[in-house]
Amino acid sequence: MTQKSLFQEPPHRAAAYAIKANIDGGARGNPGPAAYGVVIRNAQGEIIDEIAEYLGIKTNNFAEYSGLLAALEYALREKYPSLKVVSDSELLVRQMKGQYRVKNTGLLELYERARVMVRKLERFSIDHVLREHNREADRLVNKVLDSRRG
Repeated sequence: MTQKSLFQEPPHRAAAYAIKANIDGGARGNPGPAAYGVVIRNAQGEIIDEIAEYLGIKTNNFAEYSGLLAALEYALREKYPSLKVVSDSELLVRQMKGQYRVKNTGLLELYERARVMVRKLERFSIDHVLREHNREADRLVNKVLDSRRG
C-alpha cells in the first residue's frame, strides 16, 4: 500500500484558471445601438480590468460575440495561459461548445476568429449562467448604451 501525502493535489483536480471573464453584449432593438461589457477577474476573484465598447448598429448576437472576442484578446495580449468565460448567452455558449451550428453568416466570421484565439490558449472553458449572475458585465453594456443617448 502506497502512502499518500496530505499536501499532494489529486491528479484529477484541475489547476485554477489564470483569469475569469464575465461577458455580455446587448442591442437596443435587434439590430440597434449595441455594446459589449467584459469584467475580468484574477484567480482570487478580484476584478483586475473592465472592458466595454460601443459597436454601432448591430445585433444582440454580434454584441455577445464581440464581448467574447474582447475577453480572448485580453487574455492573449496580457499573456494569460488560461481563461474561463461566463456568459448569459445560451446561443453563444452552445455554439462555442459545438452543441449548436453557427448558421448566421454574419456570426460565422466572429465564431471562427474566436475558435482560432481559443486554440492559442493552454486552457479555455465557457459556461452559461442566468442573467442575474452576470450583472456586472450587463451593467457595463447599459452604461455604454446610456452614454450614447443624445
